[in-house]
Amino acid sequence: MTAPRIEALDEIDSTNADARRRAEAGEVGPLWITATRQTAGRGRRGRNWETGQGNLAATLLFVTDRPPAEAAQISFVAALAVADLADAFVPASQVTLKWPNDPMIDGRKTSGILVESGQHAGGLWVAVGIGVNLSTPPEVSERPATAFAEHMTAPPPRPLEALAVLSEAFERWRRLWQTAGFPPVAEAWTRRAHGLGEACTARLGHETVAGIAEGLDPDGALRLRLPDGMLRRITAGDVFFGEA
Repeated sequence: MTAPRIEALDEIDSTNADARRRAEAGEVGPLWITATRQTAGRGRRGRNWETGQGNLAATLLFVTDRPPAEAAQISFVAALAVADLADAFVPASQVTLKWPNDPMIDGRKTSGILVESGQHAGGLWVAVGIGVNLSTPPEVSERPATAFAEHMTAPPPRPLEALAVLSEAFERWRRLWQTAGFPPVAEAWTRRAHGLGEACTARLGHETVAGIAEGLDPDGALRLRLPDGMLRRITAGDVFFGEA
């Protein structure tokens, strides 16, 4: 994959929605789509995503020949790239990753990642939507949130400045994933993992389970040790540590 180009817009309904439209019209990327304002930003599980003034909203669109199950691993690549972006502006010791792909600063969410995909003549189109709270956290949040600015003495980076750092970091991790597979990505993610070895609650649609978060399986699933000693693989859902 060649180095992605960047297209900056003033306003869009959703950068992910725009990426989908472009992919369905034949765009293969790689292309970063970013907007100063989203009128209908989306997060995981259909939640609204608020992009406050001075924050970053961007989507990377590309095409891959990997099957959907493997392509989904790109969410861990994205999380590592956001962590590298955060490292450039806040103390690295404060930056962690919570399963499946929530970058955190000082234990509070600072970014959201939404991966969507669909069939394409060249294989599978993938849209990796990333929102980063650079200047302000959302006014209303399901869980504790923060922004880079709250952990900096200097002004936070501007969105396009942050996107340049993010794009470079993303490409480094993507190349590693492309050439060496998921294991080194999973290992790097685990080194930054928030809450491993701690009690947590996983909300899985119509079911809620509690246990100890033990780590990642080779496919990215979270291993959860239940109170009866059984091991449960969590492949999709929301995980809460101490705030369920």
